[in-house]
Amino acid sequence: MNSWTQDLQNAIQYIEDHLTDELDIADIAAKAYVSPFYFQKIFGVLCGFTVGEYIRNRRLALAAEELSLSDIKVIDAALKYGYDSPDSFTRAFTRFHGISPSAAKEKGAKIKSFAPLRIKLTLEGGTVMEYKIVEKAAFTIMGKCRKFNADTSYTEIPKFWQEHYSSGGGEIIKGMFGACVDGNGKEFDYYISDLYFPWNDIPEGCSTRTFEAETWAVFPYRGECPNALQEVNTRIWSEWLPNCREYELGGNYNLEFYIAKDMGEIWVPVRKK
Repeated sequence: MNSWTQDLQNAIQYIEDHLTDELDIADIAAKAYVSPFYFQKIFGVLCGFTVGEYIRNRRLALAAEELSLSDIKVIDAALKYGYDSPDSFTRAFTRFHGISPSAAKEKGAKIKSFAPLRIKLTLEGGTVMEYKIVEKAAFTIMGKCRKFNADTSYTEIPKFWQEHYSSGGGEIIKGMFGACVDGNGKEFDYYISDLYFPWNDIPEGCSTRTFEAETWAVFPYRGECPNALQEVNTRIWSEWLPNCREYELGGNYNLEFYIAKDMGEIWVPVRKK
């Protein structure tokens, strides 16, 4: 537990130490000894906002402090805190603080703070989390794939599912799986998919993805989606993973397996420590 929380805190401290530099998610994740894919997922679950939102809010908070306490020019503050132009900086600043950067320089201006994160995981009671470790042979999925940004995926992926079914896509791809597959650390591919067998044709607009023989930690959920699934997903990253002594994260992907309308599983690839 202590090592896990310390690794996350090291990553956050790295962000803090480089807020006025160009930050790369791969460098941040390396401080926590996980892939960018998993770091963004874990960070979002534990903190309630994305890595990008955290960096943006911290920069805007520091920019406001500097504008109110020094004679720095707005254009210089914009460049220092990662904005390409004063206009984009002003828009973001105004959304966050409710006043413009120039107004923040006035005496008595009210600005918002956004403190650095301090990660603290606690265990409460003797709650039991149901899961099983399963060895699965290689398998292939087929479905519609779309690329998502980690910052907006929680709101955009449900729209993808709605679009799929409203357009009649459910007649071709039933939606047995929702598969997240790491792309480049900043974006990932998400498949609405079914199992694929090589003797079947691949419909237009669909693609396949093969997962090699793997060890999976399988977590069941029961209840209405997306609430039931999201609750189990949160517990995987906030309870199970920090306290797991035998396994660590495997490949940079995970799957949602939909058994019925109110029943399914989350599959996370793992390997022995």
